[in-house]
Amino acid sequence: MSLNSVLTSRPKNQNLDQLQLLLPILVPVMLISLVPLLRGIYIGFTDYELGGQMHFSGLENYRIMLHDRFFWRSMGVGFLWTAIVTALQIGLGLGLALLLNQGLRLIPIYTVLMLVPWAMPPIVRGLIWRQIYSPDTGALNLILTQWGLINEPINWLTSFEWAIPAIIVAGVWGEIPKAALFFLAGLKTIPSSLYEAAELDGATSLRKFRHITLPLMKPIMAAVVSLSFMWNFNAFGLVWILTEGGPGGLTRLPMLAAYEEAFRYGYVGYAAAIGNVMVIIISLFLFFYLRVQLKERMGE
Repeated sequence: MSLNSVLTSRPKNQNLDQLQLLLPILVPVMLISLVPLLRGIYIGFTDYELGGQMHFSGLENYRIMLHDRFFWRSMGVGFLWTAIVTALQIGLGLGLALLLNQGLRLIPIYTVLMLVPWAMPPIVRGLIWRQIYSPDTGALNLILTQWGLINEPINWLTSFEWAIPAIIVAGVWGEIPKAALFFLAGLKTIPSSLYEAAELDGATSLRKFRHITLPLMKPIMAAVVSLSFMWNFNAFGLVWILTEGGPGGLTRLPMLAAYEEAFRYGYVGYAAAIGNVMVIIISLFLFFYLRVQLKERMGE
C-alpha cells in the first residue's frame, strides 16, 4: 500500500483527535505572538499617542512617513548597517569554519571559546564595547597610542567619522560565531571522498573550495544570509547601548527610530507604522528567499 493511500484512508476522527492534542500548544502560541502582531499592525493605522485616545487614521501615518527625512535617513542607515555587517559575518564566519574544519587539536575547546561572544546578550556586548571604545580608559585608544598610530584619544562613539565603523565592528564580533557554527555543521556533511578525488585530479585548494565546498554549502549559506539579514535589520539593543542613535542620528537604525517615536516623543501610532514597514521589508526578503529555495529543490 502506498503512502498516499495510507494517508487518505486515515479516519477523519483521527485527524480531529490530533488537532485537539495540538490545541494546548497552538492556542498559547497564537495568543502570545499573533494577537500582539495584529494589534501592532492596527495601531500603525491610528493616531494613538501616549496618554491619549486611539482613533483610526487610515494611511495618514504612511503619508507623513513619505515626507519624513529622518525616517528615510534611518532606513538608509539600516540598510547600510545590515549589508556590511551581514557580509562581514558571512565572510569571516565561513573563514573561521574552514579553519576549525582542518582537524586542529583541541577543536572542542576552540568551538566553546568561539561561542562566547554569541552567548552574550546584545546589551552585555554593548557594555563591553562601550568600555573598549571609551576615550579615557578604553583599551582601543590605549593600544593605538602605545603603537604610535594615534597622537590623542579618539571618541569613537560620538565621532561622525568613526561611529558607524565602531558599531559595525561590535555587531560583527558578536555574530560571527553564529555563522561559523552553521557553516561548520555544513562542512561536516561534505564527504571527504570528494576532496580526495579532487586531489587525485590535481585540484588546488582554491579549486576544491570553488567547485566542491561552495556549491554544496549554497543552501546553508542562503539560510544564514537570510537569517542574518533579518536579525541585523531588526538590531536594537547593541546600538542603543553604544550610541543611542547618535551622533546626530548617524547610527539611528529603523528599530531605534521606532523606539524614539514611541517612547521619546509619544507617537505610538507612527512608531507602529514604522514597524509595519519593517515587517513588509522582512517579509519580501523572506518571500524571495523561499522562492529561490523552492526553485532549487524543484530543479534537483
